[in-house]
Amino acid sequence: MIAVPFRPQLTVRAFAVWRRNYLVWKKLAIPSVLGNLADPMIYLFGLGYGLGGLLPQVGGVPYIVFLAAGTVCASTMNAASFEALYSGFSRMHVQKTWEAIMNAPVSLDDVVAGELLWAAAKATLSGTAILAVVTALGFVHSPLALWALPAIFLTGLCFAAMGLIVTAVAPSYDFFMYYFTLLVTPMTLLSGVFFPVDQLPAAFQGAAQFLPLTHAVHLIRPLLQGQAPDAVWLHVAVLGAIAIVAFWIALALTRRRLLS
Repeated sequence: MIAVPFRPQLTVRAFAVWRRNYLVWKKLAIPSVLGNLADPMIYLFGLGYGLGGLLPQVGGVPYIVFLAAGTVCASTMNAASFEALYSGFSRMHVQKTWEAIMNAPVSLDDVVAGELLWAAAKATLSGTAILAVVTALGFVHSPLALWALPAIFLTGLCFAAMGLIVTAVAPSYDFFMYYFTLLVTPMTLLSGVFFPVDQLPAAFQGAAQFLPLTHAVHLIRPLLQGQAPDAVWLHVAVLGAIAIVAFWIALALTRRRLLS
């Protein structure tokens, strides 16, 4: 007989896991938000004003305006990844928080789903904070930028799900360096965050189309510049599909790790 892939058994208890993580985070909310702002703002001002002063307009806008949208996307990706990896691993393996939660009538599926939603929420907060800063600095002029908010959440959901896959198989914190070195850093450089994808060699342009961050950038950057994105539903579909498939894989691996 052919084995039928399992179906996640999800309930509203996943939101109780989300709320538990929120209540813990709320105690350190201000340092957490400031920490999420510091690194992307350094890149934005350092490259935007420093390198941007040496460059002509990029895509018809000053380089710092071009970079601002990429910074929103990269910040969302990093926040989702760090939460799903380091914080998620701490709760799963080090602190045994997941096992403690499952002593209540909460299944592992709901725990993982709650972690996914929480990581996506934190990523949304980070991306929205950067968006608010660049708007206050005058780099965003169109109300279309409000449509970037659901796109930021979808981006966070996608990268949170991918991060949970790595968390499910990681033996220690050191393992996460492979993920950042081999995937996150190259993706940041190839996905149009710092320069247009069409500046890359043809082979790299083709590879970039398979990267989720590329679709996030193509979705969010036009909105911040007051334009409707091309192929909106393609980008939404790719990010949504990756989030669903990655969550399914993460849940399967987590079940095997904790329940077998």
